[in-house]
Amino acid sequence: MLSGDNLAMPQKFDPDDVLSRPLMANLATVGADGTPRNAPVWFIWEDGAIWLLGSSDGSAVKHLERDPRCAVEIVHFDNNAGILLHLGLRGVATIEPMSPDRFKRLLLRYLGPERGWNEWFIDNVAQIEHPDGRMIRLAPASIFTNNVSFFRTGPDLAWPPYVDDGFRTRR
Repeated sequence: MLSGDNLAMPQKFDPDDVLSRPLMANLATVGADGTPRNAPVWFIWEDGAIWLLGSSDGSAVKHLERDPRCAVEIVHFDNNAGILLHLGLRGVATIEPMSPDRFKRLLLRYLGPERGWNEWFIDNVAQIEHPDGRMIRLAPASIFTNNVSFFRTGPDLAWPPYVDDGFRTRR
């Protein structure tokens, strides 16, 4: 059980089951007028933190510089397999200088080997070496997991998957 801010939350599945996958995350911040803001983002989990991409003039970075409280939600959903895992991370983010090596590892998760990367995308959108690039780092104060992988299977969870070897050993 992970804890933060004297608050312990149950883990209904191993967070690495979601954090290790190239899924879309949703970053929630607080706007200048106090309203909630959210954006879909790519992420990488390293060194006990979730790392997201940003830029010095980007809205997420500006929101977090003003109010660093945020939440990141990640959902692993597979309708056919009956899998629905929800992972929530909450805490205070920091804005870090761009790390081209970490950025490349993040891109590798989503785009595959570097030799297959779209040159136009890398040069015009990703801009790995751009001086305005930033990394948003959230070392969560709390982690929430919810496994609702029973919508197709009834009370038997579809996650985690098991091999029927007589021992119900996890794959």
